[in-house]
Amino acid sequence: MKAKNKIMNRAQLAAFVKKAKAQDKKIVFTNGCFDILHAGHVSSIEFAKSKGDILVIGLNSDSSIKRLKGPSRPVNKQADRALVLAALGAVDAVCLFGQDTPLELIKLVRPDILVKGADYKNKEVVGSQFAGKVVLFPLLKGRSTTNLISKISLQ
Repeated sequence: MKAKNKIMNRAQLAAFVKKAKAQDKKIVFTNGCFDILHAGHVSSIEFAKSKGDILVIGLNSDSSIKRLKGPSRPVNKQADRALVLAALGAVDAVCLFGQDTPLELIKLVRPDILVKGADYKNKEVVGSQFAGKVVLFPLLKGRSTTNLISKISLQ
């Protein structure tokens, strides 16, 4: 499937998930900004995919990233970020969300598995009540977009 066909609006995603569930596919959901794709992102995406059959990524819109990370972010626009994610073999669907959290998207998907980073240990994971279970991914030390931006800025 071409990458651009994996980028879906909510209606397309709902139909995609409904079909997958009818085929008894295990749906995994994760989300993030994925501003500058790095090894930490790839590891978390591959980890999430290993937990099921279909991986859906909720992608923060440009406006939600600005609210969460500040006016200098995102570095890459949402259309570019969505296309890069969709081009990854482990990713089956990408859907943008404009809210500060992916709660509404998680309600729509109702995944079997909700994957978040281990930094959520001992915290409530948004949308967990709409997922079969939550699995935490061990983060790769020193791999973050913020660290990468700082490193680039120093050069």
